[in-house]
Formats: sequence, structure tokens, C-alpha cells
Amino acid sequence: MALIADLVLALHFGIALFIALGLLLIPLGFICSWSWIRNRHFRQIHAGLMLFVAIEAIFAITCPLTVLEARLRQTTAPESFWAYQLNQLLYWDLPPAFFLGLYLLCSIWVIYLWRRIPPI
Repeated sequence: MALIADLVLALHFGIALFIALGLLLIPLGFICSWSWIRNRHFRQIHAGLMLFVAIEAIFAITCPLTVLEARLRQTTAPESFWAYQLNQLLYWDLPPAFFLGLYLLCSIWVIYLWRRIPPI
């Protein structure tokens, strides 16, 4: 089960990285005239994931991937070196209000980017 939990954690980290990089690469791509940043499918997935995270924060819902990983591990501590490293990058020890504000701010940024740099 530890390997499956590590894979869930890696997927979770990949999704978080996709969202974070999108927040930076979309405006950078606009400046650099990268056509792929206007791909509708990419932008819908990016905006949908960001809004999902913000809704989770608003309603204080624990991410389903976090719950799944914890159930697979039957603990909250990662068991492998890579799981520990990803855990340190993904889970910050800050108050929930910080994350609520961060996710709402990022959601507003995504909506602004959608209107300012619309997908094709």
C-alpha cells in the first residue's frame, strides 16, 4: 500500500505543480507569444482544477487525494524518502485562512487571465 500511497502523492504533487506553473506560464506565454497557452482544453483543465481547490478551501474540505493517501498509509507520515520530499513541498504548516486567501487570490488570477488572454 505504501507504493500506491506514494503514487497518489506524486499525482497530487503533479496536479499542484500543473496549477502553479500555469499561473506563471500563461502570462509569460502571452508576453512571449506562445500559442499553446491559448489552448482551450489546457485552460479549461487549469481553471477547473484551480476553482476546485478554491471551493475546497472555502468549505474547509480536505482534498480527496489527501484523504486517499492517508487511508492507504493508515497514517499521516510518509514512509519513503520520495514521499517525504514531496510531502514537504506539497503540505505547508500554515493556518487554513492563509490557504483560503491564497486559493481565492489564485482563482481571481485565473479568471483574470481567462478574460485578458482568452483561449482560442
